[in-house]
Amino acid sequence: MAYYGYHRISTKEQHLDRGIIEIKRFCENQKIKLESIFTDKITGKNFDRPRYTVLVEDVLRVGDTLIITELDRLGRNKQEILKQLRFLEEKGVRVMVLELPTTLFDLSQMENNLAKMIETINNMMIELYASMAQAEMEKKEKRQKEGMEAKRLRGEWDEVGRPRAIEQEKFNQEFMRVVQKKVTPTQLQRELGLTSSTYYRYRKNFYEIFPEFLQSV
Repeated sequence: MAYYGYHRISTKEQHLDRGIIEIKRFCENQKIKLESIFTDKITGKNFDRPRYTVLVEDVLRVGDTLIITELDRLGRNKQEILKQLRFLEEKGVRVMVLELPTTLFDLSQMENNLAKMIETINNMMIELYASMAQAEMEKKEKRQKEGMEAKRLRGEWDEVGRPRAIEQEKFNQEFMRVVQKKVTPTQLQRELGLTSSTYYRYRKNFYEIFPEFLQSV
């Protein structure tokens, strides 16, 4: 019987080692010999977990224990979390979740009735925490979408990953035609295929670079 830890972190997470420290501290306090901690780093768009796959498919054996800090380390939604828990249970692997104290009891060392009661409470808590984890993830995704939409409306969409509509240098060259009154601002905007917010953002940058042309406006 061996103990392994798993931690999944985001590339934007500030305290990358917090979960790892928590797992190590728990094992030290409980005098548990920890074999290794497997870690995956993911982005918001990529949920590939190569280290987790290696851990559950090639390392964990019947009777082993997997230690994680939070349920959402196992999946992006409630269904995925519960699916992984069922998979590990069928594999004969015990899962200890540090945020859920009921998962830390060794039921095999308890009397049958008490073990059943703890197991029932444990299952209820897992359902609850899985639901809460999904709600928090959905809230986070909603905030991200709202933030991206706000940037788009402010004309700052380039900063969230979309290719620039036009290079500033190219815009400057074209905008000189407006300064020289060869075309109207509306005509140039239409020619370049820019939204109003994007056009005026480039226009603002132009005058910051060439303030002398402000007199001709």
